[in-house]
Amino acid sequence: MNVLNLLFTKDGLIYQIAKNKSILEEKSYFVTEESPGNFIADQLGDILIKQRFDEISVVSAFNHFTLMPEGFSEHDNGYDLIAFNAPVDKETEELMLSVNKKFKVQFYYTFPKNFYKKIKELAVPVRFNFSGEKFLNTINNRNGKEIHINLYHNQCEFFAIDNKKVILYNNLDVNSEVDFLYFIMFTLSKIGFGINETHFYAYGETTENETFISELQKFVKNLKIVFDNVPKKNFILN
Repeated sequence: MNVLNLLFTKDGLIYQIAKNKSILEEKSYFVTEESPGNFIADQLGDILIKQRFDEISVVSAFNHFTLMPEGFSEHDNGYDLIAFNAPVDKETEELMLSVNKKFKVQFYYTFPKNFYKKIKELAVPVRFNFSGEKFLNTINNRNGKEIHINLYHNQCEFFAIDNKKVILYNNLDVNSEVDFLYFIMFTLSKIGFGINETHFYAYGETTENETFISELQKFVKNLKIVFDNVPKKNFILN
């Protein structure tokens, strides 16, 4: 079975073509100052016609989201809840829902309607998910205070977990690894996580963000690299 895996980030698109769990092809596209406004849409269009796919898996890491307890059912308020965190345009953004039963939370998030329509037009089975939900589902949580950080290109998402309960989730679009560090350390101070008692776990583009990792190691004593993205092995897509 030929499966297309797509990961949309703040300024990029990563795709994998897999067959029977073997990754046949993988490539990343990132917006630069020289890129045209429709760069990602054009790349998506080219990817979708590469071959006949039996299934498509789409993961969104856009930071238009909100986190709610499992069972919250006022779906009509999804756009308004997201708007507390980021500007929302109902005309151009599709409202989506991902539920994480492991930690009993759910994510409302939006996904660009033009991308959504392009993908659905292929008329093959499609699974949409939010990166935060998929990330949370892969965490092997222990007891105590933990910070789990998933690093992207110019972006990171992280969970604060205390005794197997999600305390906070955030998804940051920043251009400086120092900013990653600032936001995470600021978060620790606000939620009462002591540096020495908190265990940190890093995933994803840890090599690409080596400055962030090395700076974080100066402040914390419990840091483990759980997953480092290498060719054909992407933490969120695999």
